Amino acid sequence: MRPNIRQEAMLSRRQIEGLIADGRKIFIVDNKVIKADAYLKYHPGGEKAILHMVGRDATDEVNALHSADARQSMASYQIGTVLGRWQNFLPPIQGGSFRSIDASDHVAEIEAEPESNSSSQSSSLQPSPIFDLLYRENEELKRRKRSGMADSSSTSSASSVSSFDISDPQEPTKLSHLDTLTQHAVDLDISKYPPLDSRTQDEIVIKYRTLNDRIKAENLYQCNYKSYLIEIYRYTLLFSMCLLFLRWGWYATSGMFMGMFWHQLVFTAHDAGHMGITHNFTTDTIIGIIIADFLGGLSLGWWKRSHNVHHIVTNSPEHDPDIEHMPFFAVSHRFFSSLRSTYYDRIMTYDPFAQFVIRYQHYLYYPILTLGRFNLYRLSWEHLIFGLGPRKGPAWWHRWLEIAGQLFFWTWFGYGLLYKSIPSAWGRFAFIMVSHMVTMPLHVQITLSHFAMSTADMGIHESFPQKMLRTTMDVDCPEWLDFLHGGLQFQAIHHLYPRIPRHNLRRTQKLVQEFCIDVGIPYALYGFVDGNKEVIGRLREVGRQAAILAQCQRTLAEREVA
Repeated sequence: MRPNIRQEAMLSRRQIEGLIADGRKIFIVDNKVIKADAYLKYHPGGEKAILHMVGRDATDEVNALHSADARQSMASYQIGTVLGRWQNFLPPIQGGSFRSIDASDHVAEIEAEPESNSSSQSSSLQPSPIFDLLYRENEELKRRKRSGMADSSSTSSASSVSSFDISDPQEPTKLSHLDTLTQHAVDLDISKYPPLDSRTQDEIVIKYRTLNDRIKAENLYQCNYKSYLIEIYRYTLLFSMCLLFLRWGWYATSGMFMGMFWHQLVFTAHDAGHMGITHNFTTDTIIGIIIADFLGGLSLGWWKRSHNVHHIVTNSPEHDPDIEHMPFFAVSHRFFSSLRSTYYDRIMTYDPFAQFVIRYQHYLYYPILTLGRFNLYRLSWEHLIFGLGPRKGPAWWHRWLEIAGQLFFWTWFGYGLLYKSIPSAWGRFAFIMVSHMVTMPLHVQITLSHFAMSTADMGIHESFPQKMLRTTMDVDCPEWLDFLHGGLQFQAIHHLYPRIPRHNLRRTQKLVQEFCIDVGIPYALYGFVDGNKEVIGRLREVGRQAAILAQCQRTLAEREVA
C-alpha cells in the first residue's frame, strides 16, 4: 500500500519536539515518525514501554521485541519521516524537558487528524517540577566535572526524587559522597566500554543488525519443537511424582516436586511471553497464560507489562522494575536518595527500615528469595484486579482469560490439592512452604544476570546493544545443565535478541562473542558460583556504603546537638 502524503511529510527535530511538548507520544522507527497516542492504552506490552521510547530512535528496541506483523501494523500510526541520523531526546517519563512550538512553525497541518484516530485531546504527560529541578542540578554538576568526559556521554536521566533536598546547604557532605560514587561508576563504564560518540555507536548498531541477519540466515529464530516435547515429558514426570508422594502422604516431598514443576514451567512461559515458540502473538499468548495462570497461579499479563520495560531500561534504578526491590535490596547507592520509580509511580523511600535491612542485604539475599513466589502472587493479583493491562485492542481478552486461569488454579491447587488431599494443617503448611521455597533458584537465576552489573546511566546516546551487554551477564554452565537454567544462563544474548527460542541460545552465543570482540564490548561471562559471588559482593558493597552514610548522618546529628 502506497503511503499517503501525511506519512511522507518530512518532519524536523524541532517540530517533533514541539509535538512531544504538547503531550504527543512520538518515537522513531527506521526514520519513520510514529505517533502512538491512539495505541498507547491498547499496547499488549503495556504503556510504560512506549513512554520510555518517546523522543528516541526505537528501531532496535521495536525490532527486538516485536514480530514482523506488529512492526507492519505501526505503519498506520506513522505521521511523517525524518532525514538522516536521529538525535535522541530524553523521554518525558525520564525527566526530559521539551519546548512547545507556536502556529508560525506550521505544525498544525501535520498534527491535524480526525479525533477518532487520536487521543490528542487527552492531558499531556508533563515533566514534574522535581524532575526539572534535579535535571538542572545534575547538568550543573556535570558542567563542573566535565574535564575529561565527551559531551555525548554527559546526559543523564536524573529522574529521581530525593528525600534529601539538593538545595539544602546543610547536606553538602552526604550529597558529595553520593555524587562521587555516581561519578565513579560512570567513569568506570567509560573506561571499559566503547566511546559514546555517534560514529562509534552507529558502527556498533550496524554490526548488531548485520548479526541479526546472520542469525536469521542460520535459522536460529526457528523453534525446535522436539525440544519442547522433551520439556513436556519432564513436566509430566515432575507433576506425576508430586501426585505420587501426595498419595503416599509424603507432603513435604510432594511439595518439593510441585516446586520443581513450577520452576521448569516458568521457562516455557518466558519463551511464550516473548513469542519465542510459534512467533504468533495469539498462539504464544494462550500457551503462556495456560502455563503461567492455569498451572502456576501467576499472571502472564503482569509479567509482560513489567518485563518489556525491563528489556528497554535495563538496570536503571529509577525505571527498571526488575531491580526495584526496596526496602529489601538495593543494588546501587542511588537508592539511598529515595528514588521515584517511574514503573510503580511511587517513591521508593529509603526509610529507617530500609536503612537497617540494606546494611545486611548480602546475608538476607538467599533467605528473602526463598519467599519470592509469594510476592509474585501479590503482583499478579494487583495487575488483574486493578486492570493494569489493556482493556481494548488486540489484548482485550487477556485479562479475562487470566482471571479464569486464576480461578482454575486456586480450584485445583488451593481446594483440590491443599484442602481436599492433605488432611492436616501442618501437612498443608509443609506442602505450601516447601513447594514455594524450592522455586528459590529461579529467583537467583533471574537476579544473577543483572544485580552485579552496571547501573550507571550513560545517557541518551548509548546504543541498544551496548546498553544490553553493559547491564547483563551470562552464566557459564555445561550443556547438560541447560534444562536446569532454562535459557536464563544466556541473558545477555536474550536481551540482544529476545525472540530467539531458548534452545538455540547456546548456538547463538558463539556469534555474539564474535560480535563483542569485533566492536570492543566486554562480554560478561561467569560461572554460576562466581556469578553468585559477584552478586553477593555487590550487595555487600552497597550495604557497606549504607553503613557509612548512616554513620555520617549520626556524626552530623551529634555535631548539631553539640
